[in-house]
Amino acid sequence: MIRPATGKLGILTPGLGAVATTFMAGVEGVRRGSSKPIGSLTQMATIRLGKRADHRAPLIKEFVPLAGLEDIVFGAWDPIPDDAYTAAKKAGVLTPQDLEPLKDFLSAIKPMPAVFDQHYVTRLTGTNVKKGKNKRDLAEQLRADIREFRKVSGVDRVVAVWCGSTEIFIRPSAVHASVEAFEKAMESDHPDIAPSMLYAWACIMEGVPYCNGAPNLAVDTRALSELADAKGVPISGKDFKTGQTWMKTVLAPGIKARMLGLEGWYSTNILGNRDGEVLDDPASFKTKEESKLSVLHTILQPETYPDLYDGFSHVVRINYYPPRGDNKEGWDNVDIVGWMGYPMQIKVNFLCRDSILAAPLVLDLALFSDFAHRAGLRGMQEWLSFYYKSPMAAPGLQPEHDLFIQQTKLKNTLRRLMGEAQVTHATEDDT
Repeated sequence: MIRPATGKLGILTPGLGAVATTFMAGVEGVRRGSSKPIGSLTQMATIRLGKRADHRAPLIKEFVPLAGLEDIVFGAWDPIPDDAYTAAKKAGVLTPQDLEPLKDFLSAIKPMPAVFDQHYVTRLTGTNVKKGKNKRDLAEQLRADIREFRKVSGVDRVVAVWCGSTEIFIRPSAVHASVEAFEKAMESDHPDIAPSMLYAWACIMEGVPYCNGAPNLAVDTRALSELADAKGVPISGKDFKTGQTWMKTVLAPGIKARMLGLEGWYSTNILGNRDGEVLDDPASFKTKEESKLSVLHTILQPETYPDLYDGFSHVVRINYYPPRGDNKEGWDNVDIVGWMGYPMQIKVNFLCRDSILAAPLVLDLALFSDFAHRAGLRGMQEWLSFYYKSPMAAPGLQPEHDLFIQQTKLKNTLRRLMGEAQVTHATEDDT
């Protein structure tokens, strides 16, 4: 039994920077009729039901009981005290023509003090920061924030989507192996417990579905995954699939589908926003690099196809270039191999707007996670891997990176939950 989406849905974003403010401004623009939710599956995509001959293809939002945009209420944490309008203006993603009409709405969204430690994000400083006797105390303050947000805003349900910065690279260790070990490590201020993990723990403890939009180690640890399962809370992650990695999950499946070989894939980016500044730090870049590098190997399966993909070179570079702002530019050189070993190349120059691509992902993840919670789903939501660079997978399984397989899994999950037959293309009658 899926509970209806009655009442208000609160969407909390740890982070009130370029991505979060672009997301909030876009939703409000749609509500006022000044823009359309381009890029959002929940708002614009259809879903085929039954056989093609049945001609049943409603919009997803008409098929699935999702929260309506008019019922969304926003909240956020950020170490910088700027309200959403000021933060959006500084981010420079939106033009004054689009931003100024929303000033009244965005100015009213003020960030709660954040859990922030410059050790984990060395290039940022903040004054809107919580103080506590230890990390457990800070996490309990986040829980109190969530309860206060529920009370003051009058929302019926809450979802959290991480829109903050990339933290330094942390490997899973003994402190992440169980809930008990994790909570003891919070109390002892263990360095392997980063701020993003505290947000995830607090949300799960408060029954709030949590989506990890950065490559930070968080809900993909055993401790937090087990806690989410025990508390009946959906979780998903990690790292929004935008820009260059999105293109890789489109192109690489095509190369593999034709059984073409790959000698190497060289990727470089220039980016000038807060994310670019953070990633200019080698420790934070290491976290992002691990996320980006995992994609091709998993899609191409060199162990299965050694003649085509064994030993291919994969290089990723990110360069902080302030004049570019949020308008990231990614260059890809792909060296492929064809019939009789003849070399060919694919060149991609993607001039994208990082936050414009990420904003609709925030919306979809929030609405789908709320739906999953009302449907009684708990723990890791692998069907939401469509939205992530480093999707989570069940223990012992490789994550699925192929965008089109991910899309099929997402839509088939919706069909199953709503009592419709899954589309498999297995028979002539089905196609």
